[in-house]
Amino acid sequence: LCAPGNDVESVTALVGSGANLVLFTTGLGTPTGNPIAPVLKVSSNTELATRQSGVIDFDCGAILHGASPQALAEDLLQRIIDTASGRMPTQADRLGQHDFLFWKRDPSL
Repeated sequence: LCAPGNDVESVTALVGSGANLVLFTTGLGTPTGNPIAPVLKVSSNTELATRQSGVIDFDCGAILHGASPQALAEDLLQRIIDTASGRMPTQADRLGQHDFLFWKRDPSL
């Protein structure tokens, strides 16, 4: 997949190329979603997950404080399954954040 690194453009490109669910890792808490496929936002640190709890779906920061990587991976996999099956909506879906932006031919900033 060749797409820009801009958050909304890259999610649009992933979904346009066939992704059924997007795992969006973030260290800043970008609040983005997509109207076609759920966007599961994964925080890289607990401070962000706490501060932006309304937009973050899963906190991976516990691994930095000694949590078991295996246990965290299992929890994340269960969250992916629950989201993909429609049992657990993403924060973006709850908030109606359905962003869509086609790749511009001009430079993306």
